[in-house]
Amino acid sequence: MASKALYSVVAVVGIAAASGAAWWYQNKLSSPATDSVAAAPAPRGAASGPGGAAGRPPGVEVARVETMRLTDDAQAVGSLRSRQGVIVRPEVSGRITQLNFRDGDRVRKGQLLVQLDDQLPLAQVQQAQAELSIAQANHKRNQELVAQNFISQRSVDESAANLQVAQAKLSLAQATAARLRIVAPFDGITGIRTVNVGDYLKDGADIVNIEDIAAIFVDFRLPERFQTKVQRGQRAMVDIDALPGRKFTAVVQAIDPLVDANGRSVGIRGCIDNRALQLRPGMFARVTAVFGERENARVIPEEAIVPQGGRQMVIKLVDGPDGDTKIAQRVEVKVGIRRPGRVEITDGLQA
Repeated sequence: MASKALYSVVAVVGIAAASGAAWWYQNKLSSPATDSVAAAPAPRGAASGPGGAAGRPPGVEVARVETMRLTDDAQAVGSLRSRQGVIVRPEVSGRITQLNFRDGDRVRKGQLLVQLDDQLPLAQVQQAQAELSIAQANHKRNQELVAQNFISQRSVDESAANLQVAQAKLSLAQATAARLRIVAPFDGITGIRTVNVGDYLKDGADIVNIEDIAAIFVDFRLPERFQTKVQRGQRAMVDIDALPGRKFTAVVQAIDPLVDANGRSVGIRGCIDNRALQLRPGMFARVTAVFGERENARVIPEEAIVPQGGRQMVIKLVDGPDGDTKIAQRVEVKVGIRRPGRVEITDGLQA
């Protein structure tokens, strides 16, 4: 029993000695590092508190308010259209006897394009002319006879009515014959025809398209928020994917008064001078509508804007009380045009 008690006392003393040695060894390793940090002098101008690493104040980037030229514009996509375009179709049925144009020809207003068979209408015109001559002669004779009181006034009235009927028949026959002559409605360029001499056409059948492309329209749409900015006479820059590197200038000619209820957009039509015939109807266009230009717009980096509720704020550096330091001041600003990485300041800052 005495030996067991001795063993227990020795074990407890050994554990206590080992624990004390371990504690002393750990404190010895950590004491030099702690002494060196405490002894190191703080950097000049270091701020106390959790400002930055090793007690230094956080670094910030400062930018000046610059002035530059800004363009107030909006981008859209559109399509090119002919200033005038029509598909020529006959009003009456008939067989083609003449084709007086070739594919891709320039034609003038009133030029005969297609002649349909008009033998029967021309014969009806001649018949109407003969009936008109007889009616004119009878009416003239009746006027002479009524002056001599050989016939009544009723006969003169009847001959006058017959004369009017004959004139109407002649006009009808001439109009019927004229419909067999298909002429160009305006100056333009013909497309590729789909008929040949000898074809029998029914009324309304397609013959050829005519396009006036000396000036060409570009139709595009802008969101409804731009309706107060866009006006007739403004410029729009047009880029054509089929003609890379070329820029064309369009002038706004018309603004649709109706806002599309589906897309909430307004239709706009511009006109491009195309006398060089480089553009074609149906081309895809990228349009930049220009609403105005500012020569000395004040801009700052976009990341300097700090939204706060419904306001836009920036941190402005101003001179401190001693004149040698700068202090930060929160300033409310109003923003304008935004560009990649930059934003215009319309109020609150000076250049």
